[in-house]
Amino acid sequence: MPLHRLTHIVMGVPNVTQTAQYYTEFGLTPTTESTDGSPAPAHHAFATVDGGEQLRIVQTPRRRLVELGIGVDDPDDLDRVASTLAALNVPVDRTPSGLTAVDRGTEVLVRVGVAPRYQQAPLPEIAYNAPGTTPRLQERAPGILRPGPVRPRKLGHVVLGSTDQEASQRFFQQGIGFKISDTVAGLASFMRCSTDHHNVLVQQAPVAFLHHTSWQVDDVDEIGRGATAMLEADPDRHTWGLGRHFIGSNFFWYLKDPAGNFSEYYSDIDCIVDDALWKPGVWEGAKSLYAWGPPPPPSFLAPEDLAGLMTGAHAPGAQ
Repeated sequence: MPLHRLTHIVMGVPNVTQTAQYYTEFGLTPTTESTDGSPAPAHHAFATVDGGEQLRIVQTPRRRLVELGIGVDDPDDLDRVASTLAALNVPVDRTPSGLTAVDRGTEVLVRVGVAPRYQQAPLPEIAYNAPGTTPRLQERAPGILRPGPVRPRKLGHVVLGSTDQEASQRFFQQGIGFKISDTVAGLASFMRCSTDHHNVLVQQAPVAFLHHTSWQVDDVDEIGRGATAMLEADPDRHTWGLGRHFIGSNFFWYLKDPAGNFSEYYSDIDCIVDDALWKPGVWEGAKSLYAWGPPPPPSFLAPEDLAGLMTGAHAPGAQ
């Protein structure tokens, strides 16, 4: 696959400082602050362990995903993407090092550029005791002895509300080159630009908005450790978890940032290396949301500020 990963996102929020503090506590590493002469920073940037700088937070009147970055291998891949977008009558701004185009349904600027592939070192194999097998003897489980805070390894995926889901799916699938992994009938498409089950999920919505971002951690222990630390600091951050998705198979725990975006710790997502060996499914009902765990709260399915986003109302606490 010429597409091979998400490179970065630019998240727009009304309350930059509070949101930046949240993602610092979430485990991302602050890299830069850029000022425009005002008392508050114009943006904050954050890195993951394996992906480098992958999040930038900027000031916008309402919360939204401003930009989504996608990595390709070489300039020939850029020419291909420019050609397929043009076939959809999507305006493209092409430079020697990349291209940009806007998906009208999600209102996101997509930036495609040549980028190195992930180089993720394999983790040490963890011994789990189970019925009939006890490989770990006379020692405590490693997951309960880990020091230090949880550090996300990479940006895994984003979930976007689109006012025209079918058009957004065409933009990402036919225009950019994403593959369809699974769909929820009449509502959403799980699409991948890497070997991960999905990197972008586009769902039908009354307004374009960012539903959540998802960040890979080592395993389910790191999900639990990360969420526990975040909730010890502020219990109101809890949204949904711990659970395991059916689509994608990943363990999850969702929290809410001060701007109203959900952020997910995840681990153990399905991996698709050979397209011919994966059969996309069409799902509906509860199975499309989770295999086990607590039921999703209504605020996860329809965020509490959705009406405000539709009317253009500013979020509380906006700077």
